[in-house]
Amino acid sequence: MRILVTGFDPFGGEPVNPAQEAILRLPAVLGPHMIERRPLPTLFHRSLEALGDAVRTLRPDVLLCIGQAGGRTELTIERVAINVDDARIADNAGTTPIDRPIVPGGPAAYFTNLPLKAMVRALIDAGIPAKVSNTAGTFVCNHVFYGAMHLVATEFPALRAGFIHIPFLPEQVARNPGQPSMAVETVVAGLLKAIEVAVGRTDDIAVADGATH
Repeated sequence: MRILVTGFDPFGGEPVNPAQEAILRLPAVLGPHMIERRPLPTLFHRSLEALGDAVRTLRPDVLLCIGQAGGRTELTIERVAINVDDARIADNAGTTPIDRPIVPGGPAAYFTNLPLKAMVRALIDAGIPAKVSNTAGTFVCNHVFYGAMHLVATEFPALRAGFIHIPFLPEQVARNPGQPSMAVETVVAGLLKAIEVAVGRTDDIAVADGATH
């Protein structure tokens, strides 16, 4: 199989983005599978153009998009992307869309078609903190996640796609005191484990991992 993994460049005044740092450390080969790595700009719309170009060129079997989620303590595998941009901060071009649809007339939301609970279980069994997330936010991460699933819905029905948020790197905590972090080596190990599950199964496991609020 061919796996495409994307990660954003730095934004919000940070000199690094753990997503970009992690994907660039992924190997090009994982067993019989090929891993393609593509950085994405932290820009509304241009990120989707870059993603669409990569998918149409590479024709991956699995697409895994990675983004930074400062404040989270685990690798969080996203369940749902919503059709709205609502930017609390500007993207890297100074753009701050408010309450705008990502795809005008598109569905209100898309769910990942990856086995997210099986991925979480495999990560936890490997000693890597992980959980299911039910919100990818309303910034460029959700923008790309929704765009990825829109590609699945409209152009590439066999493509399996999803999004993983990852914590700050330890060096970022010096600029963000009190925030949790995760070593890039742990993130890379977690992404590889997630990829193994994503390519190894299409069904998910039925375990309670919901939220009451």
